[in-house]
Amino acid sequence: MFGIGMPELLLILAVALIVIGPKKLPDLAKSLGKAMGEFKRATNDLKQSIEQETGLDEVRHSLREADRDMRRSFTTSNSPSPAPASENDDPAQSSQEGKETAALADPSEPVIPPADDANDAGNKTPGQTKRNGRA
Repeated sequence: MFGIGMPELLLILAVALIVIGPKKLPDLAKSLGKAMGEFKRATNDLKQSIEQETGLDEVRHSLREADRDMRRSFTTSNSPSPAPASENDDPAQSSQEGKETAALADPSEPVIPPADDANDAGNKTPGQTKRNGRA
């Protein structure tokens, strides 16, 4: 509420108690509460009248309906249709195959080609290759 914490509120109340006095403070708080309630009612009435005059209620209502329709059509069009199960499909086996496929096709890991053993000589410089058993 207005960025006022408990210590600041206590300080304000203490100053008000000293300045206004203990006899008039309850009456002042009561009248301040009534004034705030009236102000809140007036702002709500003004807000409602502006919305009615500009037609914002109708626009909001139509937007909510359109949003609801879009969400409904999106969920029905994106719902996966179940694949027809064959007679010899085992659910445990198919879930295991799915895990293996997911493990093989993990897009977060880079694909590293296997090393070619026959090409070990290609990694050495020409002076380092073995000739007649000597380096």
